[in-house]
Amino acid sequence: MTNYPFVPHPTWQEIPADEMKRRSAEFYAAVSQRRTVRDFSDRPVPREVIENALRAAGTAPSGANLQPWHFSVVTNAETKKQIRSAAEAEEQEFYEHRASPEWLAALEPLGTDSNKPFLETAPCLIAVFLQKFGKLPDGRKVKHYYPVESTGIASGILITALHMAGLACLTHTPSPMKFLNEILDRPVSDRPFLLLVTGYPTEDATVPDISRKTLDEFVSFHD
Repeated sequence: MTNYPFVPHPTWQEIPADEMKRRSAEFYAAVSQRRTVRDFSDRPVPREVIENALRAAGTAPSGANLQPWHFSVVTNAETKKQIRSAAEAEEQEFYEHRASPEWLAALEPLGTDSNKPFLETAPCLIAVFLQKFGKLPDGRKVKHYYPVESTGIASGILITALHMAGLACLTHTPSPMKFLNEILDRPVSDRPFLLLVTGYPTEDATVPDISRKTLDEFVSFHD
């Protein structure tokens, strides 16, 4: 393993408390506008925006800094068609046979079903893969620690980065998702973690009129 030298923090600068409060309030106001969208335009998105969002995702903390993730970006129409076909087959099996009555009841208010046209319509799909093992620069195999948690954090940063850039997203998780390995030519050791749909919403896009928990409902302070 490489022994990293420790150096002074190159970018940290203390921010006055009032400025911290302003920035945190502005960020909350912006990110609170994020909504899951299912009505996507087929307008292409600038590749640089996707690349910058992925660079942001790559800054996520990870167990032992081993960065246990891989992102496959799909814009090819035929590949998206293949992904849609495979995903809808799994989704149909889920809705008809795998899902419990309680699960289906929870999904009913959202109006979801096995039909996923956005997988073809949206200009960009990002398949997120979790890697339990990797290779060191010298070729040795290394175990990844906390790969689920690390990949989840990276995915959250990616979603936020895309939102802040002005794009809409949908997190799609058909189960199982092993078809992604075959379609995207990923090794079987890569575990599909999330299929992220992103692009511009249509002008007539709608979202469910839902609310989120208040701070008091999901936070406890221990002063």
